[in-house]
Amino acid sequence: MNEGLLPRRYAKALYEFACEKDCSQRVYTLMKTLVKSFSEMPSLGVTLSNPYVSNSDKVTLLNTAAGATDTDSVFTDFLKLLEHNNRLGFCRDIAQAYIDLYRVKNHIFEVHVTSAAPFSSQEEQRLKSMIESHLHGGVMEYHHGINPDLIGGFTVSVGNERLDASVSNELNQLRLNLLSK
Repeated sequence: MNEGLLPRRYAKALYEFACEKDCSQRVYTLMKTLVKSFSEMPSLGVTLSNPYVSNSDKVTLLNTAAGATDTDSVFTDFLKLLEHNNRLGFCRDIAQAYIDLYRVKNHIFEVHVTSAAPFSSQEEQRLKSMIESHLHGGVMEYHHGINPDLIGGFTVSVGNERLDASVSNELNQLRLNLLSK
């Protein structure tokens, strides 16, 4: 079975079940924490693929990595389903598929802003307002990072769209124009 199709199917089933139980937002939070844990601790994926680690230990590890509590029965039951179906190895991909699905269903846009230097609070608020006006009522998950290599200006990424208003981009465009002549 296609490795992209399987995680999407499990994610869709989990989303529908979580909606029925009125906890889709909590599962979304757990899935974001789980994906972050996979990124920050590469050994997590290695441990999940280790055949000498018991499945029950893997479920416990995943619960801990997601920050699940005793009240997160939907998430815990889902992990037990993955354990029963020998699909714990797909957990990261399923978590990412759930995040993507949740964002689409709830009109959430992940916005990444990178600037050469920190913004003042007024500048940042102005930029956030401008971005929100282009989201047509969608919700923004805002992330801001600093990259001095931009020299000046900033970049904004929303989904597959990218606005590059950096000095380094302008210099690169100028260099390309000069080379083409």
